[in-house]
Amino acid sequence: MLKKEINIDPERVTEKIITFIRNNINSFKRNGAIVGISGGLDSACVTALLTRAIEKNKILGLIMPERDSDDKTKGDAELVASTFNIPIKFIDLTPILESIGTYDVFPGGLLSNKKTASRVIKTGYRFLAKANNPFREGLLGSQKEWLRYSQAYYRIKHRMRMVYLYYYAEQLNYLVAGTSNKSEDMVGFFVKYGDGAADIMPIATLYKSQVRQLSEWLGVPKCIIKKPPSPDLLPGITDELALKISYEKLDLVLLGIEKGMVEREIARESGVNVKMIRYIKILVSLSEHMRNPAKICQTR
Repeated sequence: MLKKEINIDPERVTEKIITFIRNNINSFKRNGAIVGISGGLDSACVTALLTRAIEKNKILGLIMPERDSDDKTKGDAELVASTFNIPIKFIDLTPILESIGTYDVFPGGLLSNKKTASRVIKTGYRFLAKANNPFREGLLGSQKEWLRYSQAYYRIKHRMRMVYLYYYAEQLNYLVAGTSNKSEDMVGFFVKYGDGAADIMPIATLYKSQVRQLSEWLGVPKCIIKKPPSPDLLPGITDELALKISYEKLDLVLLGIEKGMVEREIARESGVNVKMIRYIKILVSLSEHMRNPAKICQTR
């Protein structure tokens, strides 16, 4: 049942999103839209949707790699932009991150060699995850210094990208189109006030597997669709490694939770055990604050 319900009608969904984009550009009184193109699936899907909603010369794609980005990031992002024929601007974030001391968080150039860094980080992450999952611990405050510094190291990158998106959006009177999907939002796999910030979120009601379905229909390049999802913030870290589960299974679990199904039913239909379902429920609970506005003191 869940595997059937996770399927979408891409044409109907596309029409709804196109209307959503157009309506919001009008209500925000903007001239167009800007999107950060990472070379990944979500930003490619949003780019494709924007080109169906508005004229291509009213879209700007920002490509913003930095020192730790995968060597394929820039090329994949350029492929997306050329496929949908939109204007782009390339910004290397490395100099500004260097100027504020970001790369000094790891002394001695620990991450300067990507191949070595990828191997070290991947091995270290798996070792740490055996006792305490770093992603889960990072959803709330932590007393562990290494975790806090790691979070500061990679989260500033998403926040700096959002600074540039709004900087150029305001010059052009454009609307910032976010690229978050429902799977990431529900478990907190995004950076608060980083990739979690935008004027509109066109695909935020779609699970990752649904974004993949939609992307296939929209003509996103197959190499982008098949690319292993990664935040591309630390060498070696992929979404699946951090989350401890594939999106195919995660989406079925989240859909089951959303429908109020009992754990044993979700387990049977998703192919994961009850322990994993409870772990995902914990992620949803711990990340609730990330999906809500800042806490406001009620003085009256």
